[in-house]
Amino acid sequence: MLNLSDGVKKAMILAPTAVLPRPLRVAARERLLGRLEVRIAELSRLIIIAHPKCGNTWLKVMLTRLYANREGISDQEFRRYNVLADRNPAIPKFAATNGWYSYEGAVGRLLLPEGPDSPLKHKPVVLLARNPADIAVSWYFQFTKRQSAHKQELINAFIEHPIDRNHIEMWDFVRHSDIGLPFLIEFLNTWEQRVRALEKGTVIRYEDLRSEPGRILGQLTALMGDRFSDEEIQAAVDFGSFDNLRQLESEGFFRQGGLTLRNAKDPESFKVRRAKVGGFRDYFTPEQVAEIEALMEERLSPTLGYTGAAVERASA
Repeated sequence: MLNLSDGVKKAMILAPTAVLPRPLRVAARERLLGRLEVRIAELSRLIIIAHPKCGNTWLKVMLTRLYANREGISDQEFRRYNVLADRNPAIPKFAATNGWYSYEGAVGRLLLPEGPDSPLKHKPVVLLARNPADIAVSWYFQFTKRQSAHKQELINAFIEHPIDRNHIEMWDFVRHSDIGLPFLIEFLNTWEQRVRALEKGTVIRYEDLRSEPGRILGQLTALMGDRFSDEEIQAAVDFGSFDNLRQLESEGFFRQGGLTLRNAKDPESFKVRRAKVGGFRDYFTPEQVAEIEALMEERLSPTLGYTGAAVERASA
């Protein structure tokens, strides 16, 4: 039986719908890609709820490396890390989705605590949170430099005020666009509550994954019912280090997946870009930084640890 990868299945949706008029194309892709997104989640051992630029690709790479090393997968095979689970049943799938907008909302609706029962609600589900100001800056670079045309079209169809990525400035994107900082705060607040209400839901932070990657990997694999030695976990952490992934991306090591090199001449277009905690401050004036921090202080859930004294500790 032919076992098609998720990427091929996605291409089989995008190609025939490309000739449709925009309204029909958007509607068809939202429906069909939504079904595929749900199917991927159903087949996954772990569902990662994360907004783009929260480290979900990094986390998936480290988790996949952990299982791939145990199975003796070579570096050559790992160049296509995102399809290993389709070829080797011993390597689990990891579904990463924002669960909110465009077709990815199809998964989110099945995880609503107040909604009808769904098999997804009984799976391990993790919210990967990050300081929303750092998300917003990295999201700006992703949206303007890396985002595929079809996904950008679907996002623009979802929001009230579509974004022209060729002309929007960072401050307008971060502070005033429909998918900027106020939206990201709402996203994190809402998903924190939803995930904590799930049977096997847990919340981790990008900042903690940066400082204690081994502990987080151990926590998540235990949630999945698996155990790895300290040496196995350290090998995956070493592979997933910022310096190593940055080097591999710049060399074009990855042949598929989110770490595929897009523009070797533009460092801001890299998937592994800076990974700096509190780095948003480098892009704005002191007055703009103050406005951003005041908004987070006012609206962001304090239990996420990004407001008040927690912000000072994270940026120290």
